[in-house]
Amino acid sequence: MGNVRRTFDILDDDDEVVRNDLVKHGNDDDQSDMARMGKIQEMRRNFNSLTVFGFSAIMMCSWESLLSTASIALANGGYAGLIYTWLIAWLGFVAVYASMAEMASMAPTTGGQYHWVSEFAPARYQGFLSFTVGWLGVMGWQTLVTSIAFQAGTEIQGLLVLNYDSYVFERWHGTLLVILVILFSAAFNTLLATRLHLVEGTILIVHVFGFFCILVPLWVLSPRTSSREVWTTFHDPGWGSTGLSTLIGIVASVLPLLGADASVHMAEEVQDAARTLPRSMLWSININGLMGWLTAITFCYCIGDLDTVLKTPTGYPFIQVFYNATQSLPATNAMAAIIILMATFSCVTIMASASRQMFAFARDEGLPFSAWLSQVHPSLDVPFNSVLVSVAISVLLSFINIGSTVAFNSLVSLGSGTLMVSYVVCIGCFIGHRLSKEPMLPTKFTLGAMGLSVNIFAICFLAIVFVVAFFPAAPLPQLDAKSMNWSSVIFTAVLVWSMLRIAEDT
Repeated sequence: MGNVRRTFDILDDDDEVVRNDLVKHGNDDDQSDMARMGKIQEMRRNFNSLTVFGFSAIMMCSWESLLSTASIALANGGYAGLIYTWLIAWLGFVAVYASMAEMASMAPTTGGQYHWVSEFAPARYQGFLSFTVGWLGVMGWQTLVTSIAFQAGTEIQGLLVLNYDSYVFERWHGTLLVILVILFSAAFNTLLATRLHLVEGTILIVHVFGFFCILVPLWVLSPRTSSREVWTTFHDPGWGSTGLSTLIGIVASVLPLLGADASVHMAEEVQDAARTLPRSMLWSININGLMGWLTAITFCYCIGDLDTVLKTPTGYPFIQVFYNATQSLPATNAMAAIIILMATFSCVTIMASASRQMFAFARDEGLPFSAWLSQVHPSLDVPFNSVLVSVAISVLLSFINIGSTVAFNSLVSLGSGTLMVSYVVCIGCFIGHRLSKEPMLPTKFTLGAMGLSVNIFAICFLAIVFVVAFFPAAPLPQLDAKSMNWSSVIFTAVLVWSMLRIAEDT
């Protein structure tokens, strides 16, 4: 991917006034990194170590999201399956994010994975692989915005079902709530963009203290499942293999732990990015991993009658568990409100990452209307046009739910698949660069002698999870058109379309 309009190469080296005007903020290392990568500083570096950690942690929203996805593991693997697969996923993602942390320190750019591919892939494959990963990254982040907004919106709908016996669950109601969450996120990413870093630091407090506000009442008020059942009981719904069933259930742990690299797409708004980004990624995965594991253990002990909870009319077992424990609608509403609030602000952070990913790819002329999409608003200091397009795409995707929730879920599940592919490609290129014995770029974070082993483990983990992600949730004979996982078909179609689009451009 060649040089484009925003490079230092197009500036007169003697014109120091122009150069200084374009570089707004950042220390000497930030400016040096941007110059080496051929990029101009266009956004303010408002994020420091704490606020960018808050950004990444809130985007993952792991222990909150686990409550929403736990039913997948409970149906495929059971109590013990959920607890042990969370540990496996946590360890796997530590390797994944440690690998990307090293790359982020070497090349702290908003482009993230597609830029790293252009840095580390063999010269003859750089253009093709970068464009492929760039397109998949843009599509993946856009669908993730809709996915988390859908989660927040339908959780609100679940509370309506619990509180009002006369309420009739309609898909279009949920879609309106999804659009409301998207518009709320858009407001924070435009009108309140200059305060986004402060908001992330504040919501981080809710993320931490809300953890105790949920778990303590469950431990005190809920009935107890025996330790023997929690730690040793696996469930196979009909796959014919407990191991395979448990492996399929790992998706429930993968989804909440996905996306700690979100802070990378804010790299050009982070102070001392080469040092700050790697640490924020690793702190995020480890703290969220620990909180998520404790939540999984608590949920398994306090869930009560599993079959009844899984069939809850609210659509979310955790809402039913809250009510069964407290026997109080106000208490249940208050506890669920914490989860909904965190999902909503997770949407805010995902939209920020999605718009920055789109902005960066457009800046490198990888998208249609690149000149327009890569504009930064002069007073808001955000890629305003990219935010607007992200909002429009998310709203349009949400309308699919009115026609078919199955089709909607299959489409938005692209987010996890495309992100994992981008992880695999960039880490694979990094491994190739290591083995080629070519000089490594300077870095403030290194895995040292363990680097190659960590990278290989990360690739192996991602390969397994990627395959498992396309399994249907139910085996034969329960499997039908509605329960079939159509995301593999959609993913293949999107990948082929992306490659054809790349072929046209090149």
